[in-house]
Amino acid sequence: MDELREPCPYRIMDHCGGAFAMGCIGGTVFNAFKGFKMDTTSMRSRGLGALTAVKTKAPVLGGNFAVWGLCFSACDCTLVAIRNKEDPWNSIASGAFVGGLLSVRQGRSAMITAAIIGGCLLAMIEGVGIVISRVSASQFKPVMPTLPDNV
Repeated sequence: MDELREPCPYRIMDHCGGAFAMGCIGGTVFNAFKGFKMDTTSMRSRGLGALTAVKTKAPVLGGNFAVWGLCFSACDCTLVAIRNKEDPWNSIASGAFVGGLLSVRQGRSAMITAAIIGGCLLAMIEGVGIVISRVSASQFKPVMPTLPDNV
């Protein structure tokens, strides 16, 4: 499994940049629809409203995603270094830790709730990944050929 993933310093920056791009793309789509819907005077005005919403809000969402990706990857790499193994538990614990870390300013109960949600979300993602890999691996099992019965 180590051969498939990048080393940790590069992985952190890769996840940060990928999360920023994903946040910007998602923010562009969401805010374009929202800006188009909110301005109701004319089609030109709707287009300008969509463009303004995208320009102001999509980079902010991209930055928020990048912070999450940076913290998650840094925590994941730290757990890999501490435990000396890469398994789904690292991602689940990283998701819980980052969820709690990013909501620390809202208080203890919000931190605990966000940590539980982050851990559960990453557990579901890792579970789906395990199921998909097992299903796809069963497709490539060698099959014993059958011989014809006319002996």
